[in-house]
Amino acid sequence: MLLHVLGTAAGGGLPQWNCACPGCSGARAHPHRRRRHASLAVQASEGHWYIVNATPDIGDQIEDCPALHPGPGARRTPLAGLLLTDAELDHTLGIARLREARGLELLATGAVRRALLTRLHLGEVLGPYTSLNWREMPLHRPEPLTGDAGIMVSAVPVSGKRPRYAAGTGPEDDTWVVALCLTDRDTGATAVYAPALAGWPDALQAAVAAADCVIVDGTFWDDEEPRRTGISERTATGMGHLPIDGPGGTADRLAPLGARCLYTHLNNTNPLVDPAAPQHKLLAERGIEVAADRMVIEL
Repeated sequence: MLLHVLGTAAGGGLPQWNCACPGCSGARAHPHRRRRHASLAVQASEGHWYIVNATPDIGDQIEDCPALHPGPGARRTPLAGLLLTDAELDHTLGIARLREARGLELLATGAVRRALLTRLHLGEVLGPYTSLNWREMPLHRPEPLTGDAGIMVSAVPVSGKRPRYAAGTGPEDDTWVVALCLTDRDTGATAVYAPALAGWPDALQAAVAAADCVIVDGTFWDDEEPRRTGISERTATGMGHLPIDGPGGTADRLAPLGARCLYTHLNNTNPLVDPAAPQHKLLAERGIEVAADRMVIEL
């Protein structure tokens, strides 16, 4: 299994256009600290790739990843489709950026699909440009990404947190946000990708316990970070993100695992956006990493 990390930042990216916090200011002064919106590319089979979540940076992310470059035909692309973990704007705005596609396959849960079609009206907006071909995201039971794919995908529902624009739509269930389980049918290697976690259900624990690589939500370092930094009156958990550190933090869940564990989806207020922050050492002592843009993971 081959994974390319296309981005590791939470909504707004790093730096965020209207923010002068220490994280954003540091990224402006030191361009190597910049992070694009969280996304992942997975090779389904030779010459066929899927991108997990379509961020506002998707055009630049494709250009930064040679495996996703078009060719040899003028309009031949290795991008076979998109896997959506939720309907948040920072994970779906890039769909419109792909309007030049001859057709676009999207795997999403019913709740996510309905939000994008009835609230963002993506079908109406993109219909004159390309066709959106929807597939139901398989829940719990893996399916091949493509007919000849060596990679299987299944989703674990993790949260009923819906985007603000979708308030009041669809059923109240936990399929609004899912974690993806990617399995190599030939080698048995498994990766779990969960960039947004408002909770840690038993099914997710079972998935990460069996995985070789786990990449999860690292939006906030601790629960009070949003209030302490002045970006919100809510805590991290109140904003729908389990914190890394502290009581109920995800580091305590990742440390005992036998898998390679990494954090992604870092907010600009998270001290981990500074490579010199002592929090990196604290994680390293527990065997946990912070994912980097352009990182390649082979399982």
